[in-house]
Amino acid sequence: MNLESDVSADSKPRRPSTPLLAMCALCLSTGFLAGYFLRGSAPAPLAAVAFKGNAAPPAVGEPDLAHTAQQPPHKMPTMDDMKRMADKKAAPLLEKLKSDQKNPQLENQIGLIYENAHQFKAAAGYFEKSLRYDPKNIAVRADYASCLYYTGDVDGALAQLNQSLTFDPKHAGTLMNIGIIRWKGKNDVKGAVAAWEKVLEYHPDFPQKDLVQHMITQAKQSVKTAKIGSDVGILDFRIENECLSFCCFRANADLRMNVFHSAF
Repeated sequence: MNLESDVSADSKPRRPSTPLLAMCALCLSTGFLAGYFLRGSAPAPLAAVAFKGNAAPPAVGEPDLAHTAQQPPHKMPTMDDMKRMADKKAAPLLEKLKSDQKNPQLENQIGLIYENAHQFKAAAGYFEKSLRYDPKNIAVRADYASCLYYTGDVDGALAQLNQSLTFDPKHAGTLMNIGIIRWKGKNDVKGAVAAWEKVLEYHPDFPQKDLVQHMITQAKQSVKTAKIGSDVGILDFRIENECLSFCCFRANADLRMNVFHSAF
């Protein structure tokens, strides 16, 4: 008996349209590209928590249903929970800081702990102190800019990134971040495109130059359409902002990978 003949056409799942899938892929790629620039060659932090312990992952297509059934639903930590965990994780470093108050590395590590806990105001204070003793550290300044951005100080974030350009005018990650913030934070497409075009100008053999060009094209088209009412437009807006918050300012990934995960 042919089972396929018994299934009506209406019961089959519908695939998203090709333009919608293309837009999803482009938006996600755009966010991860910005994250790659600021991470450098460091491995992605998510890999560190993919599997815990010595147990091998289940084979593809064979989920461990018994194990899944035994696991209670994971409760997302509240902001108060995050702060308590950050305070606990930072306590030993804060104790060290009492006897080594001009140590920019310690200030930066503490800042990373609070930044990962979404305590951006507290983190910004430690990054600012770190920069007092190591003002040319572009990675720390990028994290400082991220905290300012997330607390609503868009102009302050741009000021910090522009300060980084005084030390390295061709720094690709800084230029990428300036472009993203100008586009999404200031609605300044012209400024965003100018920053990204500098990436292509200063790095003609850039491995991801095609994707950077896609970002430029997308930003220019956003001015022409000036429309978010369509399904694709709304999806584009939401995914771009998620990519920004997740990937944009991953400058200190080499320290970030191990500085906070053990607190959870």
